[in-house]
Amino acid sequence: MQSQDVAPRPASAGSGGPVVDVEQAEAALVEHYPRLVRLAYLVLPPSPNRGRRVLSAHALAQRALPRGRTAAPVIPAQSTGDRDGDPGYAYVRLRVVRTALEAGLPLRRRAWPKRAQLPPLLPQVWGLRMFPRSGGADELALDQRLAALSAPARAVYALRGLERLADDDVREVLADAGVEEPEAALAEADGVPAQYALLDSPEFDPCALQVRPTDLMRRRQHLKAAVAAGAALLVCGALLGLPGDGWGPDGAAAPAYAQNPAAQAALDPARLVKVSPAAWKSATRTDFTVWPARGELTGDSDLLRRALAVWARPGESVQVSATPGTATGGPAGPPQLLYAGVVDNARVVVLYDGLRLARYAEPKDGQAGAALDLARLDGATATEATAVVLNRTDGNVRYLTAPWVTAAAELDLVRPGSGAMALTVTDGITSPMSSPATRTGDCTSWNVLKLTTADGTRIASDLGELVPARLTTGHPGEAHDASGAEALRTWSPYACSMAAVQGQGVRTVNAWSFAEQQLPESGGTASWVCTRAETWRGGGERVLAQFHTPGGAYGAVAAKGENVPACGARDPQVLAGVLWKSGAGSWYLLAAGGRDTASIATTGGVEASAEGNLLSVRTEQGAQAGLEGTLEDGRTIEALH
Repeated sequence: MQSQDVAPRPASAGSGGPVVDVEQAEAALVEHYPRLVRLAYLVLPPSPNRGRRVLSAHALAQRALPRGRTAAPVIPAQSTGDRDGDPGYAYVRLRVVRTALEAGLPLRRRAWPKRAQLPPLLPQVWGLRMFPRSGGADELALDQRLAALSAPARAVYALRGLERLADDDVREVLADAGVEEPEAALAEADGVPAQYALLDSPEFDPCALQVRPTDLMRRRQHLKAAVAAGAALLVCGALLGLPGDGWGPDGAAAPAYAQNPAAQAALDPARLVKVSPAAWKSATRTDFTVWPARGELTGDSDLLRRALAVWARPGESVQVSATPGTATGGPAGPPQLLYAGVVDNARVVVLYDGLRLARYAEPKDGQAGAALDLARLDGATATEATAVVLNRTDGNVRYLTAPWVTAAAELDLVRPGSGAMALTVTDGITSPMSSPATRTGDCTSWNVLKLTTADGTRIASDLGELVPARLTTGHPGEAHDASGAEALRTWSPYACSMAAVQGQGVRTVNAWSFAEQQLPESGGTASWVCTRAETWRGGGERVLAQFHTPGGAYGAVAAKGENVPACGARDPQVLAGVLWKSGAGSWYLLAAGGRDTASIATTGGVEASAEGNLLSVRTEQGAQAGLEGTLEDGRTIEALH
């Protein structure tokens, strides 16, 4: 496909558009920086690697400021949002598009390269590789289609989908950016399906990044070589014969990339552990270690070899993601094969090394755009090793279920009374169901996975990771699966709050209804619920104290905390407060604690106290007050903030 020439035309203060000051352009750049960087990322060419592309996108956005007063193009900023008619945003957007197009031009002999064609001087990151989070098969396919387009055609697709511009406005932007044949660019972009919703995916977000080290062995070798060369120059080879047991702290360790038996076994598809389909029925433990190998490609040695090699040594083009606290190195020995087969438009391999799950995915019609996802799952039990995410696409998710799961269904947790919809399960693979992890916009539903086993029913939610989080209800230390009608009603107003813990390596989320409070002026009965997300790594717990009034669709977050014992089994206590406005317009400070709270007192701008675990005092709008609680054993607790 031939690229189109771009001849940038700088705007000037006399070009007829609105005059833009540096301050106005800077305000637009700061406010809409993530969108401008995403736009640059989409227009930039895909090579040489995603890390370079990320840094270049940030560099182009940061260099979009004018040096003085200048004229903005008379083009609408975009069709929605508070950027409408903002000449500052229109100007910096044009600068981003123009320089991104310049970056895609080939270098020519006897011609000085443009600044955008050179590697960015700033920002720079040393010793790390950065790339956006991996998406599903649809995002990978779209990225490949965009990579095959010319730079102006990619700009057309991004302006249509990301900026929601009409074709007439797109032509004007391209003309101002110096594209000589805008019509050809529009026609070329028409060849790519209009999957504009995918442009909001993390796949194309260079501001939400995954970080991995560069080639550590090569870097260490280069460092050692440099140190050795410097030492040789200084002491003329005096260190060639050091006494002692070895040359350094590595002792008798093998050289880098040595072909030792353990490393070879870990990468040999013939050595993969494949469990018998009936092993789980007689095993003393019921977890991932007794899952059988399923899928139609479990005998594809080439596919399995690629999956193992990418896990051990992911290349620059591989999209790698790992949940917080998950080690990213390869397996220490032959891992267990859980699945190998075709799912939607991808070949998928799922492996387990006793501590982590690894999911390798590549397009069904090629190997370019492979992805590797890792998740820490040490200590998983039968209640948590019930399902694994195989793929997400078109807002849906497919699961591979445990062999002891007898039925699966989809349930809207916001409206549990609407009933569950049965999912078809074939060889452990569910039919697609809606995933809240891929939602954009307002939360009006939260679909969860309902699994039936011989021991009971489990409810789990997709939070954007390899394994869905188990949902429970009850007093900390006495929590149980949120499977009954009362438990589902408890969860209903607070389901959407789980969006705050997506991608955090969440193991379980418990909803504890710790108090009910009669509202003043006959306002009915309000509920206080504490949701606590526990993680696989044992740290980073997130706690939300939420307040739900009668008739309200959703709970309101009254207080929150991270890495705190509140609402947990170790210290099942909580204290939170909220300002509430009655139907008559009066304001009240309401507070509640757990059942072991003996009294509550306020500090600061409001003076009040109450015996028991509830407090209600009339106050003014915007009142500032602290809370202190006393437990029945005499201990003092402070409120979550």
